[in-house]
Amino acid sequence: MDILTFLIVGALAGWIAGELYKGDGFGLVGNLIVGIVGALIGGFVFDMLGIGTYGFIGSLVMAVIGAVILLFFVNMMRRA
Repeated sequence: MDILTFLIVGALAGWIAGELYKGDGFGLVGNLIVGIVGALIGGFVFDMLGIGTYGFIGSLVMAVIGAVILLFFVNMMRRA
């Protein structure tokens, strides 16, 4: 995946995860970072489960799931 596609998937995943999780919001740059880190987390989780993703939609779904996991843990840390 080239870097531009990775950034687009990251931005979309961060925004979608923010909408799904209903957090405080992080803005465009924050959503991009959440999406990129979420893609890494999602890739790790999917690899551990033996699930493969293909294409743009598969990458986006994986990144969104990873970003939601990230937001869950970030919000848990904020409350503690």
